[in-house]
Amino acid sequence: MELWHSFLQNKDRPIHKWAHYFDAYERHFRRYVGRPVVVFEIGCGRGGSLQMWKRYFGPLATIVGMDIAPRCKGYEEDQIHVRIGDQSDHAFLESVIEEFGTPDIVIDDGSHVMSHINSTFDYLFQRTDRHGVYLVEDLHTAYMENFEGGYLKKTTFIERCKGFIDELHAPHSSEIKATEITRSTVSMHIYDSIVVLEKGELGKRRSILIPSS
Repeated sequence: MELWHSFLQNKDRPIHKWAHYFDAYERHFRRYVGRPVVVFEIGCGRGGSLQMWKRYFGPLATIVGMDIAPRCKGYEEDQIHVRIGDQSDHAFLESVIEEFGTPDIVIDDGSHVMSHINSTFDYLFQRTDRHGVYLVEDLHTAYMENFEGGYLKKTTFIERCKGFIDELHAPHSSEIKATEITRSTVSMHIYDSIVVLEKGELGKRRSILIPSS
């Protein structure tokens, strides 16, 4: 696994990731390797993951980190840009899109606070490329009170994602209102602490019977 080896062999800035995340990264991101991809990573940590994405996606990638800590500006280098602002500030997010264009990939590794995750999603998901990937990680915080979490608490992103299941199936029920999820999302993947939504062209839903010969 190329990304996993890149992580293990890292000699640049520190990277802090759960080991089981890498299977999900590879599964959903590998199609972008070597392409002119725009990646937004919310939460810069100690800068190492920005460098890891640069190595993984290759020389055509534009990596944009966002963080509230001014020190993160020092992580900039060729292909890596850092903008300082609050992830729940829609005007800030708009300014980043105006500067760098529509993101193909969004990785929310920011504050992990539920209201921040929800606010960021409200603005950025619909502005992510129509074939893009939106990934939220470290969602075990949805069960922690100090991150505005709690089991079955309606305002957590985990609970919101349970509603996305219904929204994906809105065309099959007159009781479910179609949403941005209905119109633009082809799949949702749930892992331990990660949710991934993949956008794409849905086309017309058809049931086809191929008769036996």
